[in-house]
Amino acid sequence: MIGILAEKPSQARNFAKALGGMTGTYNGESYVIVPARGHLYEFSDPSKQVPASLAKTYSSWTLDALPWDESIFAWKREKKKDAARALKTIRDTFSKCSEVVIGTDDDPTGEGELIAWEILSELALRPAKVSRMYFTDESEKEVRKAFTNRKHIPSMTADMDYVKALYRTQWDFMSMQFTRIATLSVGANNVILRQGRLKSAIVKLVGDQLELIKAYKPVPFYTNKFKDENGHIYVSADEPSYDSKDKVPIIYKTSAVIVDSKSMAKTVPPKLIDLASLSAKLSSKGIKADTVLKTYQKMYEAQVVSYPRTEDKFIMPEQFNDLLPHVDKIAKLVGVDTNLLSHRNPRATHVKTGCAHGANRPGPKVPTNLDSLDGLYGAGAKDIYIILAKNYLSMLAEDYVYERQLGHLEKYPAFKGSANIPMSQGWRAVQYDAEDDDMSSDANGLGTIANPFISEDVPPKPQAPSVRWLMKQLEKYDVGTGATRTSTYADVTSAKVKCPLLSEKRGKIDMTEYGQMSYGVLPGTHIGDLKMTEKVMSDMRLIAEGKASPADLLKEIRQLVKDDMSVMQANALKVRKEFGIMSKDFEKKEKYQGVWKGDTVSFTRTWGGHRFTDEECAALCRGEEIEVHGLKSAKGTTYGITGKLAQLSYNGNSYVGFERTGFASKTGVPDSWCGHDFTDEEKETLENGGTVMLDGCLSKKGNIFSCEVSYGTREDGSKGIIPNFG
Repeated sequence: MIGILAEKPSQARNFAKALGGMTGTYNGESYVIVPARGHLYEFSDPSKQVPASLAKTYSSWTLDALPWDESIFAWKREKKKDAARALKTIRDTFSKCSEVVIGTDDDPTGEGELIAWEILSELALRPAKVSRMYFTDESEKEVRKAFTNRKHIPSMTADMDYVKALYRTQWDFMSMQFTRIATLSVGANNVILRQGRLKSAIVKLVGDQLELIKAYKPVPFYTNKFKDENGHIYVSADEPSYDSKDKVPIIYKTSAVIVDSKSMAKTVPPKLIDLASLSAKLSSKGIKADTVLKTYQKMYEAQVVSYPRTEDKFIMPEQFNDLLPHVDKIAKLVGVDTNLLSHRNPRATHVKTGCAHGANRPGPKVPTNLDSLDGLYGAGAKDIYIILAKNYLSMLAEDYVYERQLGHLEKYPAFKGSANIPMSQGWRAVQYDAEDDDMSSDANGLGTIANPFISEDVPPKPQAPSVRWLMKQLEKYDVGTGATRTSTYADVTSAKVKCPLLSEKRGKIDMTEYGQMSYGVLPGTHIGDLKMTEKVMSDMRLIAEGKASPADLLKEIRQLVKDDMSVMQANALKVRKEFGIMSKDFEKKEKYQGVWKGDTVSFTRTWGGHRFTDEECAALCRGEEIEVHGLKSAKGTTYGITGKLAQLSYNGNSYVGFERTGFASKTGVPDSWCGHDFTDEEKETLENGGTVMLDGCLSKKGNIFSCEVSYGTREDGSKGIIPNFG
């Protein structure tokens, strides 16, 4: 019997559909399919990785315990929560199989191999043979081919995809040290400053850009230019500029325009999109990155779209040919004129051999109705499909053709101008996004007469951080893959995690105070270097090729930690001063005594400069979450927070204290409700007792609905949004 390990139940169902059931015979071979649920194991706490004599040292959050010595780590794993039943089924089934087939996702980082081998290893399953199914998607054709052509793997240590993935996950586990350094160095009350290869790179990029904007000074300068009757500007690279309009010499007169050349030019369709770019495009619609990930995954499992976590920028000829019969149906679904799709031969710029899964694109199953997608797969499904489809279909349209005109002024040859006149829209008629295109188009060509004028210009203001901008920066510096950029960005902006580093509203990014603290400790660090992830990915390739030792590479982290510890401690002095963070060793605190959870407790009565009232202290003792407004940062900004009493620890000592659970909104009205982001005007209306009509809300079950809402005291006594479906 052959046991096939799927990564998740949905994948197992697709395998069963292709092979003829969860158990059966295919191509003369008996098989049984068993699903995992992603990673069923995780590394144990660092204190459990070392000898017992060092356990206390490695469990303490003190700088004296760093850096860790990875050479003494046992790299023990433990079952994840709720994994017992799945593991028992796998063990009971595969213990009777002579061959186990790894059928987990075939992603470029080796994550699928890691999931499979950690299960086989921890369950001590030793089948006579282990093999691997390699597939580009979960269509019946691909699954059958992958099962028939599966490849034998001699052992776990011989599977270099597993070896490189293990190194990556061990590296990331060791990177917890950077979080401890940043957190302990700053020493803010109940604040965790998470650091990591991608997290820190994202915070550094956003922080640097915000600093550029802060330092920007719109100092105007003036210079002579010309403009013709068609609006085209003529400039001279040698023309001086002045700090005052009065200083610009009036020395030029009207001149005829000489057209030097007219030539035909063209541009090919844009490259196929990746998950990060897709998420960036959707951000302006208010669709968050974590929503894109969840929705896209469900669509992939239904074969409506292709594999999400691909690194490929192209597709293979076979993939091109497989999707070609569906092109007209896809085009009609998303409103593209099929007559525009006249380039139905593979483009060398988009179709190449050597891919794995191929770039993100529509799947083999074409939906019958766009409007049903959100209900079937989740918020954003319709938008995801439209963007993917039009991006793919543009490859089948003709090139964008335009006439390029170059000219100069007859009297003043140093002044030159140009114009791009569209001749054939080609792929632009299928998909055109001005934000992604820096080439201007002109309805008219160069004019005949140009008049002088004094132009007032200012240096361009640095672009405000947006999801689109960030994803382009990460791609530019080769930081992560499209999928990891998206998932990490979703993590650092999630309101569900403690101390989110960034905030986002309709594609615009800003820093939380946690993010500002994190950014403050990063200058000059290794973990904040954009090249760190690039190095780890390069090391993984070397490991896979047998050219580097994982143990030797992991050893390098010790020095990185030592270096960053001294740098972060120095940077933290400035952060502490900027945010008014006092040393806990010398701060005298007033205490309040009360009964909390049945025990008499004493907790600090002040937090962030706010002294809790008797009523607030009583509410905290009742276990309630309270809001505190009017707090001031060292920068002078006013903010509010929410929090409650919790069991906390500091330097290994346990105590009861106030724990911040998040930032309070400027009004009591939340920022969003059921997928709707409230505008400032809507918040003001609700705060003042008015009602707001909402459309396109999303229920927990994924249903879309509309209703009128108000803000006030709900039936359970809490304050919040009150829907009215009447």
